[in-house]
Amino acid sequence: MKQLIIINGPNINLLGKRETNIYGNLSFTDFFNTIENKYAEITLEHFQSNVEGEIIDKLHEVGFNYDGIILNAAAYTHTSVGIGDAIKAIETPVVEVHISNTFSREEFRHQSYISPNARGVILGFGLQSYELAIQSFLST
Repeated sequence: MKQLIIINGPNINLLGKRETNIYGNLSFTDFFNTIENKYAEITLEHFQSNVEGEIIDKLHEVGFNYDGIILNAAAYTHTSVGIGDAIKAIETPVVEVHISNTFSREEFRHQSYISPNARGVILGFGLQSYELAIQSFLST
């Protein structure tokens, strides 16, 4: 059985409440419950933090014994050399996801410190971006 974890960065805990025109009306918890049932053949966990160091600590914790990490580092994608270095240091493959198309947004969101060390990047498909990442791990 594959073991995957979704790691979410800052403000993802506010999904369903914040900028619904960009992120939609569904909370991440409700979405996670749906995909957990849909992909019952795998062990699926999630972790969210608004603190950069806690995200790095979680990457270190799971980065040598999970089958895959789905990472939405949110705003830290564009600012955190530390998270990028943590991904480079671990063995578990990481798929970077974003709910919105970051290239259709502000210029600073076009830079990612995650992408150079990620197995792949999925963005712009709303919450379905997470499902596409799960499917990428199931097909390998």
